[in-house]
Amino acid sequence: MGDLLNPDIGLMIWTIISFLILVVLLRVLAWGPLLASIDAREKGLREERERAEKAREESEKIQQDLEKRMAGATEEAKGLVAQASKDAEALRQKLKGEAEDEAKGLIDKARVQLNDEKNKLVGELREEVVSLSVSAAERLMKKSVDETVQKTVLDDFFSQLEKEKAA
Repeated sequence: MGDLLNPDIGLMIWTIISFLILVVLLRVLAWGPLLASIDAREKGLREERERAEKAREESEKIQQDLEKRMAGATEEAKGLVAQASKDAEALRQKLKGEAEDEAKGLIDKARVQLNDEKNKLVGELREEVVSLSVSAAERLMKKSVDETVQKTVLDDFFSQLEKEKAA
């Protein structure tokens, strides 16, 4: 136990020299490469983080651009739908107007035809009445009347009938 309290100077010097050699060797062979690899790893992680930040910013820009494009496309689609609705309404109105015009034309044409037919029937009826009247008058009078006289008398008769009817 006495030796522990009295250190040997030679042993101390050799221990210090051994320790310093060990420190130099560790520094050169272990700590230098270890610190270099730690620095390289730290640098690599920093670069990865920067790339990830850039990629995140880039993806946010792309997302914002896509959202703007989607909003624009939505507005454009709404505009196209509105324009198509307007066009469809205009076409419907046009077709409705054409159909109404065509119906009016057909009604007018039918009225004209009915009027013509009515006039034709009235004329035929007059001729028949004239013929029957003349026949009846001939039988009553037992003599034949000239056709021009018949026509004049009957025309006067019908014009007086129309005047009375109108009044």
